[in-house]
Amino acid sequence: QVQLVESGGGLVQAGDSLRVSCATSERTFSNRAMGWFRQTPGREREFVAAISGTGLRTNYADSVKGRFTISRDNAKNTVYLQMNSLKPEDTAVYYCGAGRPLYRLSNVPDDYDYWGQGTQVTVSS
Repeated sequence: QVQLVESGGGLVQAGDSLRVSCATSERTFSNRAMGWFRQTPGREREFVAAISGTGLRTNYADSVKGRFTISRDNAKNTVYLQMNSLKPEDTAVYYCGAGRPLYRLSNVPDDYDYWGQGTQVTVSS
């Protein structure tokens, strides 16, 4: 069973920056694309960003493009989401997901095999 553990969430003010991390025990981490999604109460899980296994390709939701950066360190089995210029509408629980081995980048939650427990990000106005 692959475990994903998010960390780094918190309460910040609008315009601030925050970095969330996701560490995994997955031995073949570099074979999987990784994604970040977010969810607010009563709404479906929303795609934020994804990164290929090598880290060479990324994809972002339009709502975060230019403000958020996804990256990964395969030596540490960790994926990051750097969030700059945060807005109140970025408030959500942020989840990282491990994609299917050797699969394409995806913005669809069903294409991800494993999920972390989530970390709360709250942006005050």
